[in-house]
Amino acid sequence: MAVPKRKTTPSRRGMRRAHDRLKLVRPGECSNCGETKLPHHMCGKCGFYKDRQVLDISSDA
Repeated sequence: MAVPKRKTTPSRRGMRRAHDRLKLVRPGECSNCGETKLPHHMCGKCGFYKDRQVLDISSDA
């Protein structure tokens, strides 16, 4: 059975985990209305995705 010969230091453990953090989500701008939106998501304000109307969002709702 494999057993570590020495204790792993917190520094070495931290260096190993350096790439496991969550990435920062940078919101983009809707090409239709200019509202901020998440990348690869439909705009919640106007219903556009990739320069196409995918959902009809009426302003009187």
